Amino acid sequence: MGTRVMIADDAAFMRMLLKGILEKGGYEVVAEAKDGVEAIEKFKELKPQVVTMDITMPDMDGIHAVKEIMAMDPDAKIIMVSAMGQQAMVVDAMKAGVKDFIVKPFQAEHILATLKKHTEPN
Repeated sequence: MGTRVMIADDAAFMRMLLKGILEKGGYEVVAEAKDGVEAIEKFKELKPQVVTMDITMPDMDGIHAVKEIMAMDPDAKIIMVSAMGQQAMVVDAMKAGVKDFIVKPFQAEHILATLKKHTEPN
């Protein structure tokens, strides 16, 4: 089985789109979360190897969720996927511990290349 991934995004369509891209690329999507709170719970329970995280979500945003997950597991591999191309958000996300940043709309190849960069030994 491929690398275990969790997708956190409040938009069901975006989760479905990412899941399709990842599964075609050989990844195993073990969980989907619709907000930061659910992302933290599922991360604790399932320990995915990689997390894709949206920034703007209800209840708890992605940056807050990243901080919580990184506090639990400093080695967590989290990749931000967001339409928010704002510089401040990107900087906050990187400071919180994300490994990479993908801006929506994205190309499937870019998603797969970014995950591969962070999951496969060099």
